[in-house]
Amino acid sequence: MELPYRFICIEGNIGAGKTTLCRKLADLYHAELILEEFTDNPFLENFYASPERYALQVELFFLSERYKQLNSFPINGNLLNTPFISDYIFIKSLLFASHNLSGDELGLFRRLFDIVAPTLPQPEIIFYIHRKPIELLDLIQKRNRNFELGIQQDYLKGIEESYFQYFNKITRIPVVIIDSKGLDFENNPEDFEYIIDIITQPHSKKVTYLTKEDHPLFG
Repeated sequence: MELPYRFICIEGNIGAGKTTLCRKLADLYHAELILEEFTDNPFLENFYASPERYALQVELFFLSERYKQLNSFPINGNLLNTPFISDYIFIKSLLFASHNLSGDELGLFRRLFDIVAPTLPQPEIIFYIHRKPIELLDLIQKRNRNFELGIQQDYLKGIEESYFQYFNKITRIPVVIIDSKGLDFENNPEDFEYIIDIITQPHSKKVTYLTKEDHPLFG
């Protein structure tokens, strides 16, 4: 089945598996990949070690890199009708900054965000890979990136709440939250087929929460 959307964003908390899913979908549908190069951020490791000191630097770098990347893809002028799949939405910058910054620093960040955001292409739909913070911690430990090993459950919970608050305000595009507890779409073909079935369906402009039990093949 073909993708019914030309610009799809796969989102999720840290460690949810969004980039892995994007790669698999892009291979299947010959889509253009827009992947965040988070390891290029020179402030990231220092941020996890000393968040208050490096939060502004890390967020401004992410903002500039995401803007540059999204601005470089011909999404709006896509003459070949090629699908695009991204592992982030641009407002992720503001969601994380609102969690990590405060006061004048957050005010400065918001001013810059408001300048650049309206110029960028917007996704047609967002799929959010939802995993509970305790499950995310286990996945983060397994992938063993040194700078991430100190992430705490409360931090992941705060990021999750920021996403959900934002989703509840969206009315112009569909948001599909996929409960991914126990799913291994990287290695289990059945789980990947389940994700494909969700992504290739049309969805209404509201927030939809799906579990595997909702699916006719598994319920």
